[in-house]
Formats: sequence, structure tokens, C-alpha cells
Amino acid sequence: MPLTREDLPALLEGWPKSFEEAIAIQQRLRHNVERQDRLGSVQTVAGLDLGFVEGGTVARAAAVVLSFPDLELLDQAVAFRPIEFAYYPGLLSFRETPAALEALVGLRLWPDLLICDGQGIAHPRRFGLACHLGLLTDLPSIGCAKTRLTGQPQGELGQERGDQQPLVDQDEIVGVALRTRTGTRPVFVSTGHRISLPSAVHYVLACAPRYRLPETTRLAHRLASYGKTD
Repeated sequence: MPLTREDLPALLEGWPKSFEEAIAIQQRLRHNVERQDRLGSVQTVAGLDLGFVEGGTVARAAAVVLSFPDLELLDQAVAFRPIEFAYYPGLLSFRETPAALEALVGLRLWPDLLICDGQGIAHPRRFGLACHLGLLTDLPSIGCAKTRLTGQPQGELGQERGDQQPLVDQDEIVGVALRTRTGTRPVFVSTGHRISLPSAVHYVLACAPRYRLPETTRLAHRLASYGKTD
């Protein structure tokens, strides 16, 4: 069921203030992440991104919804929220999720799939931003990060679009280094929630027909940074 603005207080009640509290939440919730496909027909896909205003003290979160597979913009929303959690590596979701949720509940059209500009299980504690948002919204979610946080590609990555290598951390495949555009740097794809890794790779490639980043991420970034998608 779609989230509403009335759901936010309960979701954010007891939001952690310290590094130690956040780590404990990640360790507890990581076991609830579903790594297999539990998604129906995907007709819409959403992206999220955050910019910052007021000297970095306020987040400007943007959410976009695109049709799938033709990737036409259908809906968008922007939300502003004060930053209440300090930046710590590996704890980005505690800094960004409250504002991201506010943007999501501002959408008129609830998406079938969410692609996050961040990590899923390719995370030291297997609980990145895409996992956190996926669990809170019960949306199938994918982590598609611009940089690698943990793990190493298992072999040399080819230069052609679609080339990929498993990302391995402590003998576990946690994601894929994926070339979405020939000759460009890869992105790092991992399960967020309710989707398998092969399906996550499929949807990221389908949403990145021309550029390195998925259209969901590109348009959300433009909306968060410049206030427009074109």
C-alpha cells in the first residue's frame, strides 16, 4: 500500500541520534531484507536524490516517477527537511531517509520499483540506503551507486555496455560492478529489498539506455539540485 504523510511520524519515531544506535538498527533490520524477487508487473519506476540548502543544514529531497519501459516522466515531488543526523561512512541512510520519505509521500503516483542512488546490500553490514528505504516503504528497491563501498570485482570488467563482474565481500556476492555505457566508469548494483541481483541488473540497464546513470537518478538529481528535470 502507498505511504501517506500521516504514516511518517510512526516511521520516524525514535530515529537514532548516535552512531551506536544506528549501527544497532542496521544489525537488527538487515535480517528482514528480502533478496529474491517479490515484485509484480513493473510499469513505473522511481528515483530519489538529495541536494542541500541553508549551508548544508537542510535537505532538499526529490522523487521522480517514470513509466517503464519507455521512461517518460509521470510524476515528481520535492520536500525540504532539516538534517538531524551527522555524516558517518556507512550510515548515509540515517541522514537521508527522513527527507527521502517526505518526497516519496508527496508523489501522486506510487511506483512499482525504486532505484536508489546508494548502496543496497553491498554494504559492510548488508544494509545500505536502498535496503532501509525498501523496508520502510515495502517497495522493491535497488541500490545503484556511483562508487564502491565494499567488496571487490571478481575479475577484470569489460569495456562494453552490459559487461559485469560479481562484487565479492568476505566470500559473499553482494552486488555487481556493471558497465551501463561503453567506455565509462561502472556503477555498483545490489539488492535493496524484494528483488534478486539478476533482476536488479536488468532494471538498471533498462533504465540507463543512453547515459551512465539510470534516468531515474539523472532526473531526480536535476530536480534536487536545480529544481527542474529538463
